[in-house]
Amino acid sequence: MTKVIIFDFDGTLADTIDILLRITNRLSAEFGFKSATKEELAQLSNLNSWQILQYSGISLFKFPLLIRRLKAELHTEVPNIQLFPGIKEVLLELKKRGFQLGIITSNSRQNVLGALEKNGLQDTFTFIYSGSTFGKHKVINKWLKIDNINPEQVVYVGDEIRDIDAAKKTGIKVIAVGWGFNSPQALAAQNPNFLIERPQELIEIINSWH
Repeated sequence: MTKVIIFDFDGTLADTIDILLRITNRLSAEFGFKSATKEELAQLSNLNSWQILQYSGISLFKFPLLIRRLKAELHTEVPNIQLFPGIKEVLLELKKRGFQLGIITSNSRQNVLGALEKNGLQDTFTFIYSGSTFGKHKVINKWLKIDNINPEQVVYVGDEIRDIDAAKKTGIKVIAVGWGFNSPQALAAQNPNFLIERPQELIEIINSWH
């Protein structure tokens, strides 16, 4: 029985893809990697994170600094962050039904809290953890151990291939969402437990597991 639902933030709850594209393109010259058009972004949506790094030409040595800058620049955009249509209603319904909701994200906790407060969801999540781009499974494992949670009671909801990878490494179920960064085709190829196209489907799937 599912008791805890963990969400990714960017691309899953928050529609930040255009904002992130603007920021990364602004930083591309400084950090020495290719900028991307919206058309190229559609092509990149079929690739995993390592393939995108190779395509962009960003140095692995510069990557951690780029991520820090990206989070800092994104902080100034918090007032402009919008949730995907229907997400807020689904979150409130799941909480009302007694599920524990959490967020594990590569974004900063400060940015997430600011966006949640702006959207009136500051009291909806029991926990918010920030992990590295490629270290979400470590954050999930640490949380499972500290809180003594049975992995069978947990589901992760995310929009990227790396979200599916993190969930599989930790032995928890995963629901991939088709409205975020990676394309539905790329997500389906990774065999998530479910792939959904509308936020409301979350409630339907969670109900089917009870």
